[in-house]
Amino acid sequence: MRRILFALLSLPLAFAASAKMVHRPVEWTDGGTRFHSVLVYDDAVSTPRPGLVMVPNWYGVNDQAVAKAEMIAGKQYVILLTDMYGQGVRPRNDDQAKAAVQPLYGDRDLMRRRINLALAQLKAQAGKAPLDLGKLAAIGFCFGGSAVLDLARSGADLAAVVSFHGALAAGKASQSDRFKARVLAMNGADDKGTMPDADAFMNEMRSSKADWQFVVLGNAVHCFTETDQNSPGCKYDARAAARSYRMMHDWLDAAFAWRP
Repeated sequence: MRRILFALLSLPLAFAASAKMVHRPVEWTDGGTRFHSVLVYDDAVSTPRPGLVMVPNWYGVNDQAVAKAEMIAGKQYVILLTDMYGQGVRPRNDDQAKAAVQPLYGDRDLMRRRINLALAQLKAQAGKAPLDLGKLAAIGFCFGGSAVLDLARSGADLAAVVSFHGALAAGKASQSDRFKARVLAMNGADDKGTMPDADAFMNEMRSSKADWQFVVLGNAVHCFTETDQNSPGCKYDARAAARSYRMMHDWLDAAFAWRP
């Protein structure tokens, strides 16, 4: 009897030991370019959960971006960590990253096509991962913030987008009637790279029919969620990061709970 009881008590521990954070490659081709993204989720939870397209900063898909995706995913989300450059482009310094983003900032139609393809690839994971297709959103950091704002501008049918210290400029005439996603943008008050476009961004949002919020985080500069950044204009801020993540979760929860 004792052996049976011990075996039963051991089952949850054995399951917990076997559960792990999944990193599964997701690849597709567009215009002759092969893209290599990573699906991230915790397989300890089998029930369907919301799916997020996540676009990292301008360094793209790397170990640090995967770690951030793990932290955000937890047991709450299935995340597609999205490659916006193509499999052979993995910047290792700021100069390489700047060269990687320039074609996308220079051609916003290209950026919007690529981020929409990523959303389609996330949807295609239903049945292969514990994904709830009724609860889809996108989040992005720095360059990635720009990408997910462009996803919303394109009229993508998803619940919400959340931009962390992303560039705010639309880059082309915005079709304000296209917005379907709820838009949350969070930028540092002292971010000299993005804040000059704050007024134009708010005017764009005012002219749209979107449910939107623009949050300015005091005393924060660019990169406030990037733990490896510590330069004067691009610096991690633990307090701003924690606040922004809380706002992200609240925004997503509300967006997923709402039904038209």
